[in-house]
Amino acid sequence: MRALVALCALALASPGLAGDRAPWRAVDAETGQIRDIDGLDQLARDFPDSGSVRLRLLQPLIAAGEVEKVLATLEWLYDRGYVFSDAAQAQIPKLLEGIDAGRIAERLIAEAEVIEASEIIAILPAEAGLTESVVKDPRTDTLAVTSQSGNSIWQYTSPDELGQSDFGEGHSFSGIVYFPVLDQLWASVSSVPNPFNAEQTAAGLMSLCLELECSRQVIVIHSEAKSMNDLVAATDGTLYASDSVGGGVYRLENGAKSLEPVVPPGTFRSPQGLAVSADGVRLYVSDYRYGIAIVELATGEVSRLTSDIPLMLDGVDGLWRHDNELIAVQNGTSPMRISAFMLSEDGNRVVGHRILEQAHSEWTEPLSGSIDEGALIYIGNGQWDRFVDGRLADGKQALPTEIRRLPLGPAPY
Repeated sequence: MRALVALCALALASPGLAGDRAPWRAVDAETGQIRDIDGLDQLARDFPDSGSVRLRLLQPLIAAGEVEKVLATLEWLYDRGYVFSDAAQAQIPKLLEGIDAGRIAERLIAEAEVIEASEIIAILPAEAGLTESVVKDPRTDTLAVTSQSGNSIWQYTSPDELGQSDFGEGHSFSGIVYFPVLDQLWASVSSVPNPFNAEQTAAGLMSLCLELECSRQVIVIHSEAKSMNDLVAATDGTLYASDSVGGGVYRLENGAKSLEPVVPPGTFRSPQGLAVSADGVRLYVSDYRYGIAIVELATGEVSRLTSDIPLMLDGVDGLWRHDNELIAVQNGTSPMRISAFMLSEDGNRVVGHRILEQAHSEWTEPLSGSIDEGALIYIGNGQWDRFVDGRLADGKQALPTEIRRLPLGPAPY
């Protein structure tokens, strides 16, 4: 039985030098088309903490009759807490006909351990649509929530104090941060008019002024950006944003009038959450299918965050640094979970792990948010399954948005 804080461990330092870094293999859409065993084996060696890659290996291994490798892959997933769906648990033994059922069963976790530690602190009406992220504005204690489908920012102070700033078509908002250096809210925005190409839309960052009769909005785009997603504000006055479709990472320096690439497209497949290191010299970037990368901000050099303990570091949507831990919303794993990864002193490795919340009975899909006063504020019922290209799918209805608060607590290492 896993303990409530689950998978909490410390590991001895790696035998290599403290400054050793694992290389990051560049990935793109073509990487996702690799189907042969040799190619996937190599991909698994390049990304040894990716559950997505291991799952891709299963089908060709089963088709090739590589029974021992199948069992080894199932064991790898088991050791990292992966839970197959009921349908998959029934199908896998059939695909491995002739293999002792006990050998298979001991490598399949029957059901996920439920860990529920958050509470609902706000509910937005269904009209908010496809919401993506939330931050508390410390100037007003108001929650600001981005809507991708509604071209709007919603503000919640109490059930009786609820407002909406509608920016009109062409403002698909995603990430949002409070930027103390400029005392402003900034959001990532996509689908805005592209002054460089009238036939295409653009993506970038936008400062937000949500008061009535306010015209201080500033928008900064990059011609190559496809869909700006998460963003983070560094203490030196720089904003960093990920392009989850184009694959790049961009920055907007304090006072600059244009975005510049930190990591060019073609390095990541789908960069999502971002976190700045405590010393401000590195950026942690979650690639949804392959793991967590480390970007040296001075040079743009990219390496891979490794783990001293059995973990899956992929499937990460939101990512934040809290003290010496990375807080990760892993909605691309099974079960979905919110994890805390303790970093080594050099920041290159994960040496401890806590599961803060997992398989919550009221989740649909936990999404992004922000850290406020020792807690993660996040959207607990993401609705990506109800929307297509920012519009409600046929036969679907939008749900009210549930905003949850999860205390992070001190790391018990």
